Amino acid sequence: MTTFRRPTVTVVICTYTEDRWANLLDVIESVRAQTVSPQEVLLVIDHNIDLYERLLSVVDDVTVVQNTGPQGLSGARNTGVGLADTDIVAFLDDDAEAAPNWLELLLAMYDDPDVLAVGGRVEPIWETGRPGYFGEELDWIVGCSHLGMPRVACEVRNVIGANMSFRLEVLRQVGGFNLALGRQGAIPLGCEETEICIRSKMGSPGSRIVYEPAAVVRHHVPTNRGTFRYMLSRSWSEGLSKAQVSQVVGHKRALGPERRYVRRVLPRAVVSGLYDWGRNGDPGGLGRAGAVLSVLAFTAAGYLRGRRLAHVTPRVGSTAGIEAAWRDVQ
Repeated sequence: MTTFRRPTVTVVICTYTEDRWANLLDVIESVRAQTVSPQEVLLVIDHNIDLYERLLSVVDDVTVVQNTGPQGLSGARNTGVGLADTDIVAFLDDDAEAAPNWLELLLAMYDDPDVLAVGGRVEPIWETGRPGYFGEELDWIVGCSHLGMPRVACEVRNVIGANMSFRLEVLRQVGGFNLALGRQGAIPLGCEETEICIRSKMGSPGSRIVYEPAAVVRHHVPTNRGTFRYMLSRSWSEGLSKAQVSQVVGHKRALGPERRYVRRVLPRAVVSGLYDWGRNGDPGGLGRAGAVLSVLAFTAAGYLRGRRLAHVTPRVGSTAGIEAAWRDVQ
């Protein structure tokens, strides 16, 4: 009988601003409290020398390094991947605290050699409470798991950036995260985790990406990210990002789950909101229905804009046009 050897793991946390100092310390503490300790915790500072020096003077059980790649979340993650020397690399956002059994539950899934990556559930912690018009179906806008996602462990197309892990050999085989994707400072572009999951599976037929909702992290959501303005801005940037991904991996791979989400989840959200407004007198119901329709429209418009930019600037590594398109709605 062969016994399962728990894989070794490095936790990578990327950060770029001192504005999240208190949250960052809480994230580090949540990793210290894990039921399964990582072999190493890498804190990657994205081109902020003051933050780097401040952290060096405060934390002594975490490896603090500077991003050696281009500025941005993908470059910072790739720096962590380059320094890791374990079976698995797990990623946490700098404002997302992990439950004590987070790593234990993620690592348990890797007893299947066909599993390339495992992600978990991300729950929002609203700084000033969830706005009445912000339905749970739209929680992806604030980087969290949304209503309609699986409730039990199952295969998915991609994991969520704030709570994900990969086999190190897989990340290196595919060349790391795409530098043309991902957040650039305060510009909320994304989909780099979607693209790398798709590329990973393309290179390993028969492999699986797994979502384990029992492995939970809680993601802090500041008040300004609950505004209608941010909702629409983030939707526009999601459309732009999805257009970039479709350019790399094809439209069918890039948009399959999104089509199902639009067909099944969003119509129910609109009907439910209108019902709450009409039958129960809940003014938030009308707001939730309107928000869903607005988000859908802005995401679609961003996608179409991104597709047009792809024809004008077909070079995947170029982000100037996409960044300019994001600023169009600011």
